[in-house]
Amino acid sequence: MKKRKIVLAITGASGSIYAKQLIEHFQSEKLQSQIDSLALVFSKNAMEVWKHELGEFDESSIPFKIYGLTDYNAPFASGSAKYDTMIICPCSMGTLGRIAHGISDDLIGRAADVILKERRKLILVPRETPLNLIHLANLTILAQAGAIICPAVPSFYSKPASITDLVNTVIFRVLDLAGFEPDAYQWKGTEN
Repeated sequence: MKKRKIVLAITGASGSIYAKQLIEHFQSEKLQSQIDSLALVFSKNAMEVWKHELGEFDESSIPFKIYGLTDYNAPFASGSAKYDTMIICPCSMGTLGRIAHGISDDLIGRAADVILKERRKLILVPRETPLNLIHLANLTILAQAGAIICPAVPSFYSKPASITDLVNTVIFRVLDLAGFEPDAYQWKGTEN
């Protein structure tokens, strides 16, 4: 299996638990063997939302490089670094709108622009409700540009017994879309 080069961007949308679970899964032995490199970048408000929803963020517990929002020397700011996947989780509608309209005013926007122009995988995990017409138009623009829209909408097939189980229904889907092979529930349907 090809090892993946991943950028994980975390924005200030509510849903820091999705990002936390994603980071924890990326630290697992199974996924570590599937990763060549993983880079993290946080939006301006991401840490504040994280602290409000989950408590303090312990940067020392994260084994991945965290890049500053204005660090345009980050390798994934250029297509020649060949990062194959970018996941924005959770993705605020502000970030999503700026990406949809080509506004690369920070490292998240620049990296997303690079991923799209190189025809690589951009996975957006918006966590917003309800959606207005502007949100829907921006989602359409990004889908037409090749982004994968994976809303943070949990599933119930696996009969989740906790909030973590529920969150993981979204995270396992994101990991699958990114080309990983997580140990996750798979719907079998009814067999004849």
